Amino acid sequence: MSQIIVKTKQFVEDLLSNKLDSNFLYHNLRHTQRVVKSTKELLDSVDLSATEKEVLTLSSWLHDTGYTMGCDKHEENSCKIARKFLESVNYDDALISNVEACIMATKRFTEPQNLQEKIIRDADASHFAQNSYLETSEFLREELNCLNLANYTQKEWLDANIKMFRNEHEYYTDYAKKNWQPKKDKNLKKLIKDRKADKAIAKKELLKAKYKNESPDRGIQTLFRVTLRNHITLSNIADTKANILLSVNAIIISLALSNLIPKLDNPSNNYLIYPTVIFVIFSVISMVLAVLATRPNVTSGEFTEEDVKQKKVNLLFFGNFHKMKLEQYQWAINELVKDKEYIYSSLTKDLYFLGLVLNKKYKILRWTYTIFMIGMIVSVIAFAVAFHYFGPIRVLAT
Repeated sequence: MSQIIVKTKQFVEDLLSNKLDSNFLYHNLRHTQRVVKSTKELLDSVDLSATEKEVLTLSSWLHDTGYTMGCDKHEENSCKIARKFLESVNYDDALISNVEACIMATKRFTEPQNLQEKIIRDADASHFAQNSYLETSEFLREELNCLNLANYTQKEWLDANIKMFRNEHEYYTDYAKKNWQPKKDKNLKKLIKDRKADKAIAKKELLKAKYKNESPDRGIQTLFRVTLRNHITLSNIADTKANILLSVNAIIISLALSNLIPKLDNPSNNYLIYPTVIFVIFSVISMVLAVLATRPNVTSGEFTEEDVKQKKVNLLFFGNFHKMKLEQYQWAINELVKDKEYIYSSLTKDLYFLGLVLNKKYKILRWTYTIFMIGMIVSVIAFAVAFHYFGPIRVLAT
């Protein structure tokens, strides 16, 4: 490697590492090194003089240094930077002009005029034929977005890349046509495949959204599902409340029977009779109401074919079919699922009667809690009055 190439390499690496905006995710030192490597690969396949190869190597190192001054006219700025640097190291002026010509050949839509320009142009586009093309291309898309130059969607970027491959780009050197073009074609197939997959997904999502918007069934099903779940939850809460009252009153009556009532045999404890009776009566009433709140209703469990045909029976509630044979119930369900209106009618009836049951449960529970509360208050007052007026101290005083 000649001394001038070594100095140029050091200059460019330092310039791009320290002066280049970090938003350049694609046009950076990594890209320049890739172009230098591809240039060397192409140079090994052609018969050029050492000076011509040196000019091309210098051009590949310097061709994107203009990005340190911004995106606008970066090729022209690269030429200015290249000339200033090469003049500082006393490089031949005619050769500097050749370097500038090679750099300008990398400008988009420029048609190369000689072999040197064809080589640098092919090297600059060598990534089209590399296995990492899709990842490299994504860096370019993100770079354009970060620099506020363009904001492509994934679909738009795929379309732009396919257009570039098909209509704009071509390789010029024989080596690139032979060795890189097949790999480029392979990457094009990947792009087309990705676009088809993207279109299929987009079409599927569009149909899914259209189905959701056009069909009310999903919303209706959600309505019934949520409402039924809420009804069942409320029913479970009512049963839990009733069970709590049953347990509490059962404990109260057990304590009364085991500790309080046996003491009533003693004449000196007669003052406890009325408070105890009040206490037990209210507890028993609370237990009876709690049982009534949770007691299931027994239904006939039978239906006729005429009931099904006239849509009079709700096949979703077990109480209407628990006495029927399996064959009869299967036939009835088959009739049900054939008719969407019958299904919704059955669900509506199920909701309605569940609501009636809930109303009955909560009314009884309200009375149960009210009576339990009144019973506790009255019992405590009765015991207090009995102790105050008729208790053991009063008996001794008389």
